[in-house]
Amino acid sequence: MKFLIFQHLECEHAGSFRALLKRDGIQCHIVELDEGDQIPPLEEFDALWVMGGPMDVWDVDEFPWLIEEKAAIRRWVRDLKRPYLGLCLGHQLLADALGGTCGPQSPPEIGVFKIHLTEAGKAEPLFEGLPALQNVLQWHSVRVAQPPEGATVLARSDGCPVQAMRIGDNAWSMQYHVEVEPDTVANWASDPVYFQSLLAARGKTGVAEMTQEAAEALPEFLKSSDIIYANFMRLIRAG
Repeated sequence: MKFLIFQHLECEHAGSFRALLKRDGIQCHIVELDEGDQIPPLEEFDALWVMGGPMDVWDVDEFPWLIEEKAAIRRWVRDLKRPYLGLCLGHQLLADALGGTCGPQSPPEIGVFKIHLTEAGKAEPLFEGLPALQNVLQWHSVRVAQPPEGATVLARSDGCPVQAMRIGDNAWSMQYHVEVEPDTVANWASDPVYFQSLLAARGKTGVAEMTQEAAEALPEFLKSSDIIYANFMRLIRAG
């Protein structure tokens, strides 16, 4: 099985999912779009994962490759109808590519927050085995404002009504992160854009506070990533 993974920042990779992919012998072709990597022919792959990044979906003048990426996502989900998983920016790109809209998240969600599964989320096979109330890592100042036509909202938070969604029976995305590793916060805080957003939202002690919050919640993050990965693999193999 071959996975295509779109990355937008070297340190914002598949995180804890990497060990699971390696364990299962999944071949992963990583396209580092921000470094000029080209998108290969989509037909060669069984699943597409789109990770997070510091840019916004509308930053096409500064990052013109976003146009091609959105076109690839649209073709993958709508035309090829193959399995898609998007995280953070990958969640927003899915919405934007398929006719939804994104807008500012006010205030930004940066830290460990709780999300609630909707009634549809509680019945969602991808989330089978997960609690209705979960701790997740958030680091975003943009949200999905209007989901695409036909989308099913699977999770929400008090400040962000579309924390997770499914489109059709082959595309899932989450605004939050479950792929967290022990060094995730430190790695992301090393990026100037992320650091400034953290500083603005949480002040000078933000890195230390967020590192501690993430460390305390790490066992829950790892359990959630194990469950989501197992469910995703079961769903795509059954499909």
